[in-house]
Amino acid sequence: MAVTSPAIHPGTEPGPDPEVVADSGPDTDPGAPRPSLGRRLWRPAGQPAWARPALAALLLGTALLYLWGLGESGWANSFYSAAAQAGSQSWKAFFYASSDAGNSITVDKTPASLWLMALSVRLFGLSSWSILVPEALAGVAAVGVLYATVRRWSGPAAALLAGAVMALTPVAVLMFRFNNPDALLVLLLVTGAYATVRALETASTRWLVLVGVLVGFGFLTKMLQALLVVPAFALAYLIAAPTGFWRRVRQLLLAGAAMIGAAGWWIAIVELVPASARPYIGGSQTNSILELALGYNGFGRLTGNEVGSVGGGGAGGPGGGPGGGAGMWGATGWTRMFDASSGGQVSWLLPAALLFLIAGLGLTWRATRTDRTRAAFILWGGWLLVTGLTFSFMAGIFHDYYEVALAPAIGALVGLGAVFLWRRRDAFSTIMLAVIVAATALWSSVLLGRSADFLPWLGTTVVVLGLAAAVALLVIRLAPARIGRIAWLPRAITAAVAGAAVAAGVAGPAAYAIDTASTAHTGAIPTAGPAVAGGTGGPGGRGPGGLGGPPAGVLPGNGTTTGRPGGFGPGGFGPGGFGGNGGGPLLRPGATLGRPGGGPGGGLLTASAPSAALTAALRQNASDYTWVAAAIGSMTAAGYQLAADEPVMPIGGFNGSDPSPTLAQFQQYVKDKKIHYFLGGSGFQANGGSQAAQEIAAWVTSTFPATTIGGETVYDLTR
Repeated sequence: MAVTSPAIHPGTEPGPDPEVVADSGPDTDPGAPRPSLGRRLWRPAGQPAWARPALAALLLGTALLYLWGLGESGWANSFYSAAAQAGSQSWKAFFYASSDAGNSITVDKTPASLWLMALSVRLFGLSSWSILVPEALAGVAAVGVLYATVRRWSGPAAALLAGAVMALTPVAVLMFRFNNPDALLVLLLVTGAYATVRALETASTRWLVLVGVLVGFGFLTKMLQALLVVPAFALAYLIAAPTGFWRRVRQLLLAGAAMIGAAGWWIAIVELVPASARPYIGGSQTNSILELALGYNGFGRLTGNEVGSVGGGGAGGPGGGPGGGAGMWGATGWTRMFDASSGGQVSWLLPAALLFLIAGLGLTWRATRTDRTRAAFILWGGWLLVTGLTFSFMAGIFHDYYEVALAPAIGALVGLGAVFLWRRRDAFSTIMLAVIVAATALWSSVLLGRSADFLPWLGTTVVVLGLAAAVALLVIRLAPARIGRIAWLPRAITAAVAGAAVAAGVAGPAAYAIDTASTAHTGAIPTAGPAVAGGTGGPGGRGPGGLGGPPAGVLPGNGTTTGRPGGFGPGGFGPGGFGGNGGGPLLRPGATLGRPGGGPGGGLLTASAPSAALTAALRQNASDYTWVAAAIGSMTAAGYQLAADEPVMPIGGFNGSDPSPTLAQFQQYVKDKKIHYFLGGSGFQANGGSQAAQEIAAWVTSTFPATTIGGETVYDLTR
């Protein structure tokens, strides 16, 4: 027999489950006085009494989690903080996302996320809060938009669960308290999902065009990653929109054109402006934004062929590539999202989301074409599968924090799937719910067990609570007659069982989320949660025996994982790892990347920490120079720039491997008295990069006398 979801008209939603929600109030009397504005806002028609207070609690709790102690992370990722500072001083730097106000080179991303931070710095001044608060507010907004999206078709209970799951996902807590581009990207894509739902309700061209615009601006935030949701949005609309097939096709083409226009205008300007009139495009080897978008930040992430990367050129490094194996950025394959590195970031409810997706599609498979429940499963399931599989098999640069893009889809599938099965009340749905609750509790226990010293009692508690809830669910839903003699007992027990099931599912990620929010995170590769043996995480990487331990100076890969203590934190990659150099050489032939514990000179993944004496020297007569200093690598330059609040030229961009500036260009800048100091020693060359940084460093050290300011080696280029 075909299963059809209840018909729901645009702008309405299913009523609350009578087993768990009290009567939402008397029916509206046409002759009754119109409720006050405050009452209508607090309790809109058609919603149960608890819906708006619960939403307010969700958003306030999310804001508290994302904003509390935010300033403890300092500049967070100094690479982007320096660019925000530059954009607050120069509109040209603002437009191009330059690393410095002198506009020597851009960051290796498109600029949309930096626009928000730079505007905040312009308004409120340069501080950790002015840079990080926009990210936290984007996270709160994303949770609110996800709630609104799920509520339209599945009701407030599903929406509340979806929002809570997303808000408590550890990697979401991390990235909405950090200044990488992912926060704005997630907000734009969730808003795109909301616009898709609105378009599906009435086959609205206007809403579908808005979807294209939002995804296009997502491209301007993090390039090709934004396009991973496009197949899900397009398929859901093509299948379920209530209009003719060819009109659906034309509307999708129009939305595609809007997407190209929203992303392409900035790309076109950058490509058409002469190279001499704009900064060098960081992350590219040919000064081309198209190369950056399609190569280093595009298909190179899939194939591993990323010229200019810290390990570029190989398909994921030794043993990497789609076939699996531990490559430069970890093993690829079906289980990547569940491994020691990624599991605690996002996968707590990933098995539940996948099971809800399978059950939901199976039960609605033969529904009418425009069935909204099936359309919702297609939309969110497509998002989860395409994005998750891409992350699982990409052989290029991959960091655990990318997985924040999975959080909205996991939350939505858990929310709408749980409520969908709960309302059906048949034996299959009840058994499926019980299996999902038990499986989630067991998986949470496995993840908690990977952090043996972190709340060791919680794993056992979650398993006991989850299994008890699963068994109780089977009893009360499959044998209700035995307890039905006491009128109040069924509703009370049902509410308690539902609460226990939810608590068992979110206890683990909530504990990780609180740990993440209470820990400062700095550097280029943050991870969420406590230390995990054999994984990456913590404020700057975690796990004994990872990258941060012996052998010193190794790059990610070669069978190692990033680790804490001694991980990607303020001290660099640990003994002999990617630390600072205290003004000495960053890399000499046969040397390791940095000295033990890092130092004031910074490194590839950690910013410099200049002394007060050097900061004062950089500020002296700063207005006489375009750049008060030059340093090799953007992270090193960023620390000096943020401390002095003056432009510092990052030679070679983020990896030090971009051919910008050339030796001839640098010599001309020096001749024109545009650069005051050179900071550091002989420079380094990342795999696949150019020799420009080494050539510049060699010329400086052989031409200008070295001096020491505040314990750091500097070269006065004006002498």
